[in-house]
Amino acid sequence: MAKRAPLAPYFMLACALIGIADAFYVAQASYTGRPLWCAILEGCNAVVQSPYARLFGVPASYIGLVFYLYMFGCAALLAFDPFSRGMRLGALVYSAMGVGYSGYFAYLQLVAIRAVCLYCLISAVLTVLLFIAALRHFRATRMPAIIVWT
Repeated sequence: MAKRAPLAPYFMLACALIGIADAFYVAQASYTGRPLWCAILEGCNAVVQSPYARLFGVPASYIGLVFYLYMFGCAALLAFDPFSRGMRLGALVYSAMGVGYSGYFAYLQLVAIRAVCLYCLISAVLTVLLFIAALRHFRATRMPAIIVWT
């Protein structure tokens, strides 16, 4: 009996694609020096221009773009082979790292920078959704242990 492939990789593809667009917009603004358009929250530019917006000299938006590109590729591979042990574990671990980074950056926005970026919030929500989807996929595609008696 063949197991039915779960839909989580397709949800992950959609989240990663939105994340790519979000991170690309912020990365492009960081690269060109143009201010971000912030309709709801006023802190977008304060956050992006803060000293906390760079890790080892690299804008956080570039790192976010790489994260979402990786998650898109990982989700695409999971869509083709949903039971791949390495891809399942990779998506779970990498998305968990993304949640940790997003949590840390949200803390910095609230405590150190005292401004909130809408694009960062969108990214944080997408990262949590990617982690939840990766976790659900990991659990749904677990293979039962086979005991071999010799």
